[in-house]
Amino acid sequence: MVSAIIPARNEEASIVRTIESVAAQSEVEEIIVVNDQSTDRTAEILSQLTVTISKLRTLSVEALPSGWVGKNYAASLGAAQARGEWLLFTDADTYHLLGSTRRALTDAVDHGAVLVSYSPEQELGSFWERALIPMVYSRLALRYPFNRVNDPKLPDAAANGQFLMILRDVYEKIGGHAAVASQILEDVALATRVKNSGYGIYFTAPLATIQTRMYRTLPAMWQGWTKNLYPLMGGSTRQILREILDVFPLFFLLATLISWWLLVHSHHLSLWAFLALVIAGLGLYSLGKGFSLYGNPNSLSAIKYYVAGVCLYTAALLSSWWKNTRGRVLWKGRSYPPAA
Repeated sequence: MVSAIIPARNEEASIVRTIESVAAQSEVEEIIVVNDQSTDRTAEILSQLTVTISKLRTLSVEALPSGWVGKNYAASLGAAQARGEWLLFTDADTYHLLGSTRRALTDAVDHGAVLVSYSPEQELGSFWERALIPMVYSRLALRYPFNRVNDPKLPDAAANGQFLMILRDVYEKIGGHAAVASQILEDVALATRVKNSGYGIYFTAPLATIQTRMYRTLPAMWQGWTKNLYPLMGGSTRQILREILDVFPLFFLLATLISWWLLVHSHHLSLWAFLALVIAGLGLYSLGKGFSLYGNPNSLSAIKYYVAGVCLYTAALLSSWWKNTRGRVLWKGRSYPPAA
């Protein structure tokens, strides 16, 4: 029924948990892990797992062809060898709870979708993860609202490559990963091609279905989000500037100006005014339309990281804009030109 395809590049810290959780899904008939020139213990671990997990097969990337992003090429190799009616592309840092694949197949039937994608619950460890990641996903929820993405009458399209299941026939009709070979955001690009071809997609963020810890260090998290944020937020200087103004400077500029004015005229109110504005910002972040933690798979306890999150997010947006337009995008030891 389902072939799971997992590109893996230097994933020794998480690959075992991922493969074991996918293998526990009875609907997954085969798991194809594509070792993308890993330099850590990933190959050794995969060799050990093939002995105990009968449905596991491994492939290796010998060389990355020109014009390809590494993950996309690895995924295309796995898809070419897969036998299932459905192809489940997932990352090597995910954890699939029991029933996740069955739920995806059910959602495909219930929503008339040939592509089902889930945004995983985020496992947050460090201070930096707790500050930045809920902020990012709150903004993504605003930019890619599920009700619009899932509406066949609207052009909005999105998906999350950490869990992307697609009907094999449709995958081949739209050109597969070869059609999005150079795209950093291959998941959104695939979803766009599917929807533009007249097929239904279903994208959501269910609880107790799939989890991930995307980044275990600050440098890895910084590299990851500065790779993705520019294209995620529109891929133009104007849209990045609009996003920055919407999130950070105007609010704090307003707070500062009002506090300064009150300090000049009635100093004992200035601190209270500033605190009131900050509290208003916290409310918007937790419950409001623009910065909503509520309704996303993030704990409201993330509210205490609001100020740090805004600052980190703004800095990451600027860095992502620079890398994607002037510099080069770095990811897992590879360098991609801005055109990617």
